[in-house]
Amino acid sequence: MPRTGEITFKGTPMSLVGSKLGVGSSAPDFVLHYFDGGLKSLTKSDLLGKPTIISIVPSLDTGVCQIQTKRFNSELAALGGSITGVTVSRDLPFAQNRFCGAEEVKNMRVGSDYQNGSFGEAWGVLIDELKLLARAVYVLDPKGIVTYAEIVPEVTHEPNYDAALAALKDCGP
Repeated sequence: MPRTGEITFKGTPMSLVGSKLGVGSSAPDFVLHYFDGGLKSLTKSDLLGKPTIISIVPSLDTGVCQIQTKRFNSELAALGGSITGVTVSRDLPFAQNRFCGAEEVKNMRVGSDYQNGSFGEAWGVLIDELKLLARAVYVLDPKGIVTYAEIVPEVTHEPNYDAALAALKDCGP
């Protein structure tokens, strides 16, 4: 049953599918897709071993999603290779790849939940009415445990970058 009262989109209340994921929870398993000369899969096990920030956006074709992705990309550049960053949306992998190339996003991997929204449902961020992902940020420790969770209450607003980055730095390499 969808959850209500947590988010709005341009002021209109929306419902989220799936259970809310909180701090201390083990990150749910997932399969996302990305394009790197061909379609490839990205899973939770690919992220284990390093602290990870998962930046979830509705679509890289919108201004706020672009700002969020570029901001985290820039912040991760300063942290070197000790952190994994992933931007997740329901955009097609080809569109994600095109965006990253055009905007020189090199420190954030991208993953697409385009096939069936299973990532969005497992992580509790699939907007029932729009079939897009809500804006959210999760930080995982090297074992895949959630140490920071934010679902942005108004989808058109930016997340709390400072809080997410502080949580990421607290995870240590």
